[in-house]
Amino acid sequence: MKKDNFCVIMAGGIGSRFWPLSSEKKPKQFLDILGTGRTLLQQTFDRFKKIIHTENIFIVTSSIYKNLVIEQIPKIKENQILLEPFRRNTAPCISYANNKIKIINPKANIIVAPSDHIILNENLLE
Repeated sequence: MKKDNFCVIMAGGIGSRFWPLSSEKKPKQFLDILGTGRTLLQQTFDRFKKIIHTENIFIVTSSIYKNLVIEQIPKIKENQILLEPFRRNTAPCISYANNKIKIINPKANIIVAPSDHIILNENLLE
């Protein structure tokens, strides 16, 4: 794993598209949709920690979800949780995270992923 590789996981959705399972209090990224014992956010984190140092994985979310992130990803440090000052959708979220990471490492290579994708048969990608 290279020290210049970073991952940004976007986890700011408010749960409006997967109702009634998903709600603003607990949107789909914080749910175990497939009954695997892992939420979509946890599965995304697990997927990237195989190829990126854990300390280089950042989660962008709203302040109302900070405690859910801490609860579901106990390996992550609070400084790796980037709280959006305002909800402004995908492009501003990515720009915000990129600016934060640039301060840490100006040579960073950054991959951005949504927290709510379902990827089956991950081993086929190896």
